[in-house]
Amino acid sequence: MLSKYIASGFTRRTFLKTSAAATAALGLPKMALAAGEPIKIGFLAPLTGAVAAWGKPGLDGCEIWAERVNAAGGITLADGAHPVEFVSYDNEYDPAKARTGATKLIREDGVSFIMMLGGDTWPGVQPVAERTGMLFSTLLPSDLSPDSKTLLAPAEVHPIYNVTGVEWLAQNKPELKTAVMCAQDDALGLPSVATYLAAFEAAGIEMLDEPLLFDPATTDFAPVVTRLLAKNPDIICLDTCYSDYVHPIAEQLFQQNFGGQIISCTADFYDQMIAKTSKEFMEGFIFQFPDFDDPALNAETVNFEDPNGFYAEYNKRHPGQWGAVSWEYASIMDLWKAAAEKAGSADPEAVITAMQDGPGKHAFGDAEWWGEELFGINNALVGDWPVVAIENGKAVIKEFRSIPDWYSRHGDLLIKHMQAYGQMWDQRS
Repeated sequence: MLSKYIASGFTRRTFLKTSAAATAALGLPKMALAAGEPIKIGFLAPLTGAVAAWGKPGLDGCEIWAERVNAAGGITLADGAHPVEFVSYDNEYDPAKARTGATKLIREDGVSFIMMLGGDTWPGVQPVAERTGMLFSTLLPSDLSPDSKTLLAPAEVHPIYNVTGVEWLAQNKPELKTAVMCAQDDALGLPSVATYLAAFEAAGIEMLDEPLLFDPATTDFAPVVTRLLAKNPDIICLDTCYSDYVHPIAEQLFQQNFGGQIISCTADFYDQMIAKTSKEFMEGFIFQFPDFDDPALNAETVNFEDPNGFYAEYNKRHPGQWGAVSWEYASIMDLWKAAAEKAGSADPEAVITAMQDGPGKHAFGDAEWWGEELFGINNALVGDWPVVAIENGKAVIKEFRSIPDWYSRHGDLLIKHMQAYGQMWDQRS
C-alpha cells in the first residue's frame, strides 16, 4: 500500500513525478479497431491478496456480462458490431504494479478502457492516464481531481453513500444515541471515516471517542474490539473495512458479548460471518450493498438489466462468492457500452464525451455527474443508493435514499470532516 512508500519518505507527489517521467519515455501507442475485431477492456485490480475481495468477484461478474452482451450481438459501433473481451492484470493493490499493468494493457493488449478499484493504486496509474489519454474508472471517487480528466467514478460514490445508512438508522432506531468507530489507516479508510463522522453529526448521534485507526497489517482484532467496547456504545461502526477485517471484528464483537447495533459499508460473504457468530447476533446489521435477488431491484427505476438473473448465474458459477463488487464493474460496462454505441466509437475521448452528455443510467436509477465541490471535477455519477439490513440471515434492501438530497442539507459537515482528515482533492498530495 502507498503508506509503506510514504513511511520511507517516498511521497505521493514524488511517486507521481517519478512515474510521469518513466511513462513519458514509453510513447504508448493508440490502437485502432479493425472491423469486427474484439473490443478489449482492461481489468486492473487486486485479484490476489488482502484486497482481492474487491477485485476478483468483479472480474467474475464482468465475464458473465460479456457473455450476455456477445450472445446478443456484441457492441455496435459506426463500423459494425464487435464482441467484447476482458484482459485482466493483478495489481495486488500495489501502485507500482498498477502502473506496470496499465502500461501493458494499453501498449501490448490494446485495450479501449480500463477499470480499477483505485485507492492506493491510482497514484501509480495517474501518469499513464495523463500520458495516453486512456479512459479509466475507479470505485473510489476520492481518487478524482481536476488533474485526472479521464478518470470517472460511474458506479459508486464511495464513501459518500454511507451517509444513507446512518440517516436511515437514526430515523428508524432513534433510541440509538452513541457510537464508536474503527478503520484501517489508509486511502480507503480515511475518507470513509470523515464521511461517517459527518453522517453521525448530522443525525445527532454522539461519537464517544475519536475513530480508532489501526495499521492495515493488523491481524489480531481482540484489542481493537476491547477498546471499542470500553466506551459502552449503542452503535459500532466498521467504516469501510476490508472483508479480512470485518469478519474477525464481527467475531470478536460476538465473543466479547456486544449486543448493540453494527453498521458497516460492506458485509461481503455475510453468510460466513453468520456461521461464525449466530443469526441472532447478525440480525439488523446495516450495510450498503444488496444481494441482486432482492425484489426491490425489479423496480422500473433500476437500470441494471435482469439483476435477479445475473445474481442467479453468478452464484451458480461462484457459490458463496457474491460481494460488494460482483455487480459494480459490470454496471460500469453498461454505461461504457451505451456511451460507445452513442458515439459510434471505442475511442476514449469520444466515449467520455458521450457518457457525460446528460444524466447517466446508474445501476440504481438515473443520476447526475457531480463532485466538483468535493473532488474538484464533476466526474462522479451520483443518485440514489440502497440501505441494506440483514434480516433472518438474508440481506434485505430497506430503502433507497438520495445522496444528493443528504448533501444539499449537510454538505458543509462533510467538507469539514474531509478537510480535518486531509481528504479534499486539493489536500491529497
